[in-house]
Amino acid sequence: IVTFLIKCLFSRRLIAMFLLLHFIVLMDVKDCALTEGSTITPLCPKGYFPCGNLSQCLPRAFHCDGVEDCGNGADEENCGDTSGWATIFGTVHGNANNVALTQECFLDQYPQRCVCKGTELECVNAGLKSVPVVSSNVTLLSLKKNNIHSLSDKVFIKYTELKKIFLQRNCITYISRKAFFGLHNLQILYLNHNCITTLRPGVFKDLHQLTWLILDDNPISRISQRLFTGLNSLFFLSMVNNHLQVLPKQMCAQMPQLNWMDLEGNGIKFLTNSTFLSCSSLTVLFLPRNQIGFVPEKTFSSLKNLGELDLSSNMISELPPHIFKDLKCLQKLNLSSNPLLYLHKSQFGSLKQLQSLDLERIEIPNINTRMFQPMKNLSYIYFKNFRYCSYAPHVRICMPLTDGISSFEDLLANNILRVFVWVIAFITCFGNLFVIGMRSFIKAENTTHATSIKILCCADCLMGVYLFFIGLCDLKYRGQYQKYALLWMESLQCRLLGFLAMLSTEVSVLLLTYLTLEKFLAVVFPFSNIRPGKWQTLAVLICIWIVGFLIAVTPLWKEDYFGNFYGKNGVCFPLYYDQTEDIGSKGYSLGIFLGVNLLAFLIIVFSYTVMFCSIQKTALQTSDERSHMGREVAVANRFFFIVFSEAICWIPVFVIKILSLSRVEIPDTITSWVVIFFLPVNSALNPILYTLTTSFFKDKLKQLLHKHRRKSIFKTKKKSVSTSIMWADDSSALKPGALSKINLEDNIVKPIS
Repeated sequence: IVTFLIKCLFSRRLIAMFLLLHFIVLMDVKDCALTEGSTITPLCPKGYFPCGNLSQCLPRAFHCDGVEDCGNGADEENCGDTSGWATIFGTVHGNANNVALTQECFLDQYPQRCVCKGTELECVNAGLKSVPVVSSNVTLLSLKKNNIHSLSDKVFIKYTELKKIFLQRNCITYISRKAFFGLHNLQILYLNHNCITTLRPGVFKDLHQLTWLILDDNPISRISQRLFTGLNSLFFLSMVNNHLQVLPKQMCAQMPQLNWMDLEGNGIKFLTNSTFLSCSSLTVLFLPRNQIGFVPEKTFSSLKNLGELDLSSNMISELPPHIFKDLKCLQKLNLSSNPLLYLHKSQFGSLKQLQSLDLERIEIPNINTRMFQPMKNLSYIYFKNFRYCSYAPHVRICMPLTDGISSFEDLLANNILRVFVWVIAFITCFGNLFVIGMRSFIKAENTTHATSIKILCCADCLMGVYLFFIGLCDLKYRGQYQKYALLWMESLQCRLLGFLAMLSTEVSVLLLTYLTLEKFLAVVFPFSNIRPGKWQTLAVLICIWIVGFLIAVTPLWKEDYFGNFYGKNGVCFPLYYDQTEDIGSKGYSLGIFLGVNLLAFLIIVFSYTVMFCSIQKTALQTSDERSHMGREVAVANRFFFIVFSEAICWIPVFVIKILSLSRVEIPDTITSWVVIFFLPVNSALNPILYTLTTSFFKDKLKQLLHKHRRKSIFKTKKKSVSTSIMWADDSSALKPGALSKINLEDNIVKPIS
């Protein structure tokens, strides 16, 4: 008797503690409006957060990175996103599921295959086909994993003291309307993982004390408002992974105390303004993985105490601008994986108490800092793109921690890219500097053309400098890039590198177009006088550099209009593969890549096509000029490879931009390869194609090497011959003996060469 009284006292104490916790939670939620504005704003710059009560401030990336950077360890505290009611759900739900059988049995009658402790009976996987006959004082009956397919009328009528019933995984298909008749003390009922298709109205009408009803994983397709008649004390309702498509007009009309509703994984297609009209006590509402396409503006207007709302993985394409205006106490909001096309600037303006906002896998074309500023208590935010984090600098934890080009640890995530950035940088700088030096040393026939080539090499050399700095930054942030990623992309150094890369790219494109047009005039119109002179060429080159400079520097002038144009990824190059957040930067990017660069590429392709046709036609008409035209054909063939290299480098960029207009998501690896490999390799190939492969340059180089070998061999022979030879600057002053000596050496040199 004493043990039984202790058990009853213990059970009542658990219930009392649960109700007290529930009361505290509700009081905390209802009083949330009183705490609004009570948070002390830390005296830290944008993007920095305080070390607890210390005056020291650290960047956002240093918080919750596994390393204690604050002296008091405050940067590694409160790192888990416990906003909303996830912790309470796990605790309460777990206690309800776990049957603690630790006492002596007080039941006189029960099946032998069952386990009895106190007044609780557990008959799990016992092969039962119906509800067994047990003592009437049973308080917990667990019949999980049996073969019970139906519940007949008044099957539990004798067990009036029952508080918990567990009927999971029985494949129950039929429940009589009076199956739970007389269970006035029942508090928890589990019917999940069964085969229930319909529930008759009034089946729960005698369960006046029921607080926990679990109907998960049943093929229930429709429920009526009268189904919940009698559930005046229901606290938690879960109908996960059912086949519900339509909800009752007023879901909570018969459940005024309902606090927790989970309708995940159903086929719900729409909500109305009256669906949750009577759910004033609701604090948690889960509606993920449904087919909701539109949510009316006043759907949640009566949910004054709602603390967590999950609308993820639905078909919502648009949200009314003031749909959340009445959710003053909302702490956690999940809108991830919805095809949202637009978020209003004031979409979250009323969510002063929000602590966690999930916008994963959502493109936000109109993103701006004003969209998140009203949420002063926001501590966790989840985006699709890492670059979005710069628009919420006041949020302590922002996900994801990196962009597609970089990894969590390194600026360049791929080892091949990490090697190629140095290889291409070296080839680009060395090749272009070598060409500049050789063209300055060797006098060309066409000085204006040589000047244009040297200017092109200067522009391409800037790309090599850009790659060297990217490689250095990768070494600098190796293993800890996630700490500095956002600071790096917002830094002046990143913007200057982006400016340098854009300047090099655009000047190179414009110069190649000019050189193509120059060659086009020489081949197609050989007898015309339309040839740029020295001063005209100089003026064109200056104009090209001015235009390239203006194209590269314009986004740095008005940051409010263009945003952080160069700081969208770790390599600071503005190659967008999705819808950009600023109208100015979006239009500017499309104008440069699909306007200027695409037009230049088409001009180059058209010009060389016409040149090939013109050269072939002229060669067939005359034979006197075949040697001259043969040289032009060789030049044209060489320039064909230049066009081919241009196509390899630029066609991927054009394809990415066109796909981005169609809202096609481009894999991050493709973007990184285009930025690091394809575009810079064009700058590396230009000096080879424009200089090192030309017949004039090869002839001059052979002459220099031949002359150098003759001098070295002559000096060797001079030392072995006893007769001294007097050299003079003028070749006419040479003596006959000396001349014969030189001719002899020439004969010696020829077979060696």
